Amino acid sequence: MKELYQTAEWKKEKHVPAIELVGETKKGSPIIVNVAVGKEIAHPNTTEHHIRWIRLFFTPEGGKFPYEIGRIEFSAHGESVEGPDTSTVYSAPSATFVFTTERPGSLISSSYCNIHGLWQDEQKLEL
Repeated sequence: MKELYQTAEWKKEKHVPAIELVGETKKGSPIIVNVAVGKEIAHPNTTEHHIRWIRLFFTPEGGKFPYEIGRIEFSAHGESVEGPDTSTVYSAPSATFVFTTERPGSLISSSYCNIHGLWQDEQKLEL
């Protein structure tokens, strides 16, 4: 599936789900991870063009398979019973995940744009 995911520098591309660790990371302590699409360049959020979901995975160092930490779906993109972009309610493509682990590894975030497909970012988690 790797060939289906697009990657880029999140400071130059509005589709990349940028990973940000919050605070100190320690073995067995809660690890707080923010993931946001459009961190530097805002992504459109209209009925016709939006981010549908964000997922976060963790692969422990030496581990064979990743763990899915969580998935969040964004459902409000301006649509209403009156038609596209007639609402004042819009989801923001941003999520916070919290988990614990005893091992360092890799955080992998993915997102889906309804027009431009799948995007991915990766960051090492040091403990």
